[in-house]
Amino acid sequence: MSVIEYFYGLISTEITMTAEERSKILKQFPVPSLSKTPEGFSIDNQVHGESFNEETFLLVDFSIEKTQGSQPRPYLKLRFSNHLGSYSAKIWDNDGAIDKYHPLLQEYSVFKLSGKIEEFRGFKSMTIYQLIPCENNEEPFNLISSTQQSLEDFTVELFEYINEIEEPFKSICMGAMERFWDEFCIRPAAMGHHHAYLGGLLKHTVGLMRLARYIVRQEANHYKAVIKLINQVEKVYKQELWKDLQSEQAGSNWRNLVWKDSIDHLYTMFYGMSKYKENSPNYSLIICAILYHDMGKLLEYHHVGKGTEEFKFLYPTADHSSLSKRKATGITMDELGVLIGHIPYGMLLVNKVIEVEDIIISLEDVHALQHSILAHHGKLEWGANIEPKTVEAFLIHIVDYLDSRYERTEEIK
Repeated sequence: MSVIEYFYGLISTEITMTAEERSKILKQFPVPSLSKTPEGFSIDNQVHGESFNEETFLLVDFSIEKTQGSQPRPYLKLRFSNHLGSYSAKIWDNDGAIDKYHPLLQEYSVFKLSGKIEEFRGFKSMTIYQLIPCENNEEPFNLISSTQQSLEDFTVELFEYINEIEEPFKSICMGAMERFWDEFCIRPAAMGHHHAYLGGLLKHTVGLMRLARYIVRQEANHYKAVIKLINQVEKVYKQELWKDLQSEQAGSNWRNLVWKDSIDHLYTMFYGMSKYKENSPNYSLIICAILYHDMGKLLEYHHVGKGTEEFKFLYPTADHSSLSKRKATGITMDELGVLIGHIPYGMLLVNKVIEVEDIIISLEDVHALQHSILAHHGKLEWGANIEPKTVEAFLIHIVDYLDSRYERTEEIK
């Protein structure tokens, strides 16, 4: 048995899986070896004005932009990544730089860059002076940042939670994992803000399950459990404010405080959930919905090394030939996935798994499950397809909100 401390030590989760059971799970659901090398170029370790020379990066995306003002200047706006992070960059159109580099950016994926670091209002970026394409020897997949924590541990913990829930929800979970595990275990959960690295989706999903298990299973009352979590957020936010007050740039980083504007929102969701206080939360449904809540990101995001089985599963009669012609990139929005979004995709995936696995589920439960996926962003203006109308939907939004912000406070991703 192992014990995991989480959410500033408030949550203590026991993993009871034996060594034999762990080995069996990892044999069925193996994880790749991702880069954990702390050495290399990281913009966080650079200072304003510092130069760098022929550092290797993977191109994420680029566009031609113009500065604002009466005499706008054209420039290339770019994002690059390596195994330590993702970085914004620009190339000014000096001496025909746009005409020179634009064709290379369209053709190649990996480059050696030379330039200097710029910092403005605490935000660091790169100004590129020279861009040289790499034609061989570099594996683009190794130039995407990944979690530094154990994918094996996250995998075992995920299936600990799945194995303890009831049918038909357990079969609905396993139907997806048996089809999409190779993609699910490496996909990022975002392009920025939180879990924006390989393995991020798995880690984020496990984080939500930890919080849900604490609220519904470990505490006697789920309302009291949510109050405890909000109280913990209040304590940490006060510490954030005090730390910022004592800094040399007091007040300038207020917009970047992790828990800014969180307290009122959490209490608003708490009061919304209180309308359903006579309803006991269905834990199995919650865990299943958490597994699927961001699974649509298998299709919504693109990066080098990404498979295409999810598209073939949802659209079996479509012509998929264009998928094999895609350029290798860092983590970016999929050109098709952006047209649908991960929330509708999540509902499509769960519905298709139930259908192809011939899983018997009540009409009420399948609607509650799909509603929880569609409502997990909490507010329409935040991208939810519908606002929460069940205790399960409110709880899933709350734990999603908490985990996505808590992750930004961890020292190790």
